[in-house]
Amino acid sequence: MTRRAILGGVAFVAAAILTWWVLFVAVPRWSRGGAPDQDADPATASAQAAAAQRKITATLYYISEDGMSLEPAQQEVPFAEVIAEQARHIVEAQIAAVEAPRATAVPEGTKLRAVYLTERGDAFVDLSGDVTTNHPGGALDELFTVYTIVNALTVNLPAITRVQILIDGKEADTLAGHVDLRHPLSRNLTWVKSDNPS
Repeated sequence: MTRRAILGGVAFVAAAILTWWVLFVAVPRWSRGGAPDQDADPATASAQAAAAQRKITATLYYISEDGMSLEPAQQEVPFAEVIAEQARHIVEAQIAAVEAPRATAVPEGTKLRAVYLTERGDAFVDLSGDVTTNHPGGALDELFTVYTIVNALTVNLPAITRVQILIDGKEADTLAGHVDLRHPLSRNLTWVKSDNPS
């Protein structure tokens, strides 16, 4: 066999192997175009969606029918792994508009700007200025507004022991002239109606 014939045979075999590799290895991989990742994506997306839909039951507070106390109510709110984010979800649920027969103590239009936590267990809840400009006034109404927020956080999140309300990012003396907001406030259930009076 001549050298030319041998080289031709080697070239033929190499071409055949290359063709086989292209047809059975490279093309299928290329045509799948990341199919394995796409197969994994639905599972990941499903897990993320499940986490996003996970809820916890929180105790929120609304004005009683006679207007003289706060009534606790159980409500589902989004779950969060991080305490500050969970606090945000709770406050957002507490200040949200409600439908009758419930009545909120938080003035209409009030928005949550931010929630900050300290290592001491203090939460700083930054509300929009609507909480003061739209407030009806009166000592009892102001107590209800303040303690719906303070109690919603301290009752639902044991890591939070006190709450200070800020307005438009700044410390405030008061909402409507009656409750001192210059320092963080502890839980106070004095005005909360109990199902089991003692």
